[in-house]
Amino acid sequence: MTGTSTGASTTPATTIAVRAHSIAQLFSSFDPSPFREKDLDAAVEEFLTAWVRELPANAGFGIVIHLPPEEAARPDAARLGEAFAHYFTYRAEVSEHELRELFRVGRRFLGIGVLVLIACLTASQIAAATIPNKVIAGVVEESLIIVGWVANWRPIEIHLYDWLPIRRRIRLYRRLAAAPVSLRID
Repeated sequence: MTGTSTGASTTPATTIAVRAHSIAQLFSSFDPSPFREKDLDAAVEEFLTAWVRELPANAGFGIVIHLPPEEAARPDAARLGEAFAHYFTYRAEVSEHELRELFRVGRRFLGIGVLVLIACLTASQIAAATIPNKVIAGVVEESLIIVGWVANWRPIEIHLYDWLPIRRRIRLYRRLAAAPVSLRID
């Protein structure tokens, strides 16, 4: 598998070249699905995603599959573009589901965190008012406030940061699904 950059000087396009000895080499041997629905081989997927990840977001690119003549003549060879598009569309949909699940869990964690924060703030005020030793009361009060905010750490992290890599992966898979796939005979 190799990647090359080609194109005119005004609008550079990238061609990602994938060389294989057979069509079967491109797909997972463990997947019993029909050809169009087969999973790509993990190494092929990683190769393609690594290349596209390095490209600017608006850069055009195409995927060229190099096959020997006997493999290129097989009926499945004409459907490689369809199989690649189907696979990366499926991966984008799985990632979208993962993102929805992350936000669902984040909302649940946030609800729990807010309740814990309210309980801790209430308990800290009660402790400050009822503990006669002001130093101990201050330690208990501050400790409860810290616990309340720590309980919100994970939901805040989910809503601020954790969704970004998943959103990037969805865009990556959508770009790969839309990429033109062509066949070259070696």
